[in-house]
This record gives sequence, structure tokens and C-alpha cells, in this order.
Amino acid sequence: MGALSRPEEVVALVKLRVAAGQIKRQIPPEEHWGFAYSMLQKVSRSFALVIQQLGPELRNAVCIFYLVLRALDTVEDDTSIPTEVKVPILQEFYRHIYNRDWHYSCGTNNYKVLMDKFHHVSTAFLELGEGYQKAIEEITRRMGAGMAKFICKEVETVDDYEEYCHYVAGLVGYGLSRLFYAAGTEDLAPDSLSNSMGLFLQKTNIIRDYLEDINEIPKSRMFWPQEIWSKYADKLEDFKYEENSQKAVQCLNDLVTNALIHAEDCLQYMSALKDHAIFRFCAIPQIMAIGTCALCYNNVNVFRGVVKMRRGLTARVIDETNSMSDVYTAFYEFSLLLESKIDDNDPNAALTRKRVDSIKQTCRSSGLLKSRGYHLDKSPYKPMLLMIVLLLVAIIFGVLYTK
Repeated sequence: MGALSRPEEVVALVKLRVAAGQIKRQIPPEEHWGFAYSMLQKVSRSFALVIQQLGPELRNAVCIFYLVLRALDTVEDDTSIPTEVKVPILQEFYRHIYNRDWHYSCGTNNYKVLMDKFHHVSTAFLELGEGYQKAIEEITRRMGAGMAKFICKEVETVDDYEEYCHYVAGLVGYGLSRLFYAAGTEDLAPDSLSNSMGLFLQKTNIIRDYLEDINEIPKSRMFWPQEIWSKYADKLEDFKYEENSQKAVQCLNDLVTNALIHAEDCLQYMSALKDHAIFRFCAIPQIMAIGTCALCYNNVNVFRGVVKMRRGLTARVIDETNSMSDVYTAFYEFSLLLESKIDDNDPNAALTRKRVDSIKQTCRSSGLLKSRGYHLDKSPYKPMLLMIVLLLVAIIFGVLYTK
């Protein structure tokens, strides 16, 4: 019942369900494009929802860009591939996307399917306009080279952390900005802002995924910088154990504070976007990131299991994000929620407050704040009442969906 934790989320959930159903009916008939969009839904349902709002030409380019980088990431993440095999694949991946016959079997589940049938992605890539192809090739080349570098190098310093996140996510920001520009719908954004858009998302994911990454089989790959975690423990895996909870949470808070430095750049990037569909495509993940930072901050459950925003709250964000007013409001409210969790005894409390205050001031200065009432806690409302409301709304939307 976590997904139905608040009545205001019920309608958004049903609308999200209807949208997901519509996406399945919009899969193109061509085999390679059908594979691409079907695979997109399997490896990232939330991304598949947001991408559908883009115009057809740009949607195709972004879909293939995402799948190419997801395939590259699958090679990087597969710890069973020997280094001497993995590094050349990463370095040459940008060439493979032009080869309809290339594939490499690795990864698991849907990612293995993506790799085994990568020829469908290459076929779709070769149908894109030259401007899109060149942008995707450039970013794939640079990202593959960066990933190869960090296969042989640990993330030790904060500078290493920034560099790694740039390679795997900041470059995604570069690429998307270039695709938007190639589509003729946006000005080319400054690289510094594009980089921050990627880094804010990537750092949030690295923070949230501690337990999954540390327990990875056959061996873990961790990206928490040693320069930060070594202030709190002798070994990174020590944070898994309950007796180290206090130090674990302090390290977690340190990393969240580090991620917050990108928030204002993200707001500046989004405020310059002109196309409504591109705006929503960019804004929804960023709001999810600031919400996840607020949820993870000072939360020992990051070291115990999966921590993520409720489906109902996610549905509200997707449904309600339509303007910079919505973005400023979300960033402001989630910053308030994070601020309410700051412990004055935390070693980084003063710096965290400073960064949160700066985000709040930017949002207030916009003059566009309203009230959304976003909450991270569970609702006091009874589950049975929520179920009744959901059923009624589902019946209404079900009638509309069948038309």
C-alpha cells in the first residue's frame, strides 16, 4: 500500500498507468524500432514514459542514445568480463554502433537481451540524421574512454569522483544538449550546466545504490570516493554493519551535501529551455533527484535495503511538472524536507544548511513558488479508504482508456 500513501497521489497513479498502456500501443511496427522501444520500457520504465513526450524525430534519437549508453554501461558493469577484454570493447564501442552485425553477450536479464540483439539498435542508429549520429558517436567515444580509464583506477579522491561522474553522466548531459540543438528546438547549453545536469543524477544514484553495489557478485564496484568515506571508516563495507550506523550516516550526509552543489546549475539549465516536451523530459528526473537526496539524507536505511521515492509521489511529479514554477516549488519543498532532517551534531551540518539555503533562495528569488505539499513520510489515511478511492478513479479512467 506504500504507493497509495496519500489520496492526492491516487489520480496521478492511475493516469500514469493509463500512459504506460498507451506507450505499449505506440511501439513502431518495424522490427528494429519495435525492439528499441520495447527494450527501453524494460530497462527504464520511467524514462520510457518521459521520452514519449518528445517529437518523433528527437524521440528516436534520444531512445537510441539511451540504449547505446545503456549497452556501454552493461559492459562496464559486468564484473565477470576480464579487464583485458573489457577495456578494448569500451574504447571501441563508438565504432561498433555503425556495425549492424556486432554484438557481445554479457550482462543479465533484459540487459543480456539488449547486448545479444544489439544489431537492432545499430540498425535504428543508422537511420538517424547525420547530426544525431555524430553527437551520439562523440559522446559514446568519450564515455567509453573514460569508463576504460576507471576500470584500471579506483575512485580515491573527490577529483576522481567528479571525473568518473563526468564520464558516465556529465557526458550524457553534453549529448542530450547536442541532440536538442541538432533538433533545432534549443540553443546549445553551456557544457558546465549540461555537466551538472548529469552529475546531480549520477551522484544521487551512487549514493542511493550503496548496498546493491557493495553486495554485487562476483565482486563489488564502488564509486564512493575514498577521500570522503575514509573519514568515517577503515573499509567501505563497514557501513553495512549496524554497529557502524552513526558513522555510516555521517558519510552518507557528506555525500548528499556534495551532490547538492549541482542543484542551482540544474535550475539555471532548465530555466533556459524553450520546448515544453524537452523541458518535462529534463525536469522530471531532476526533481526525482532532489527528492531522493531528501529521502536518503540522514537515513540509515540506505545501508539496510532499497530506498526510493514512493510510486505515488513519483506519479505526482510526472503529472504535475509542467513549468519552472513547478520545478522551483519541488526543489524548494524537497530542500525544506532535507533541512528538517539536519542534525546539528553532524560534522557537515553547517555546510549542508548553507547549500540548502542557497537552493531555497534561488527558488524564492524566482517569484514563482506555489504550494504542492510534497511529503516523504507515509500517510495517516487508512488503506481501505484509499483503495475505494482508487477503484472509483480507476473505473473512470478505465472507461476513457478503452475509447
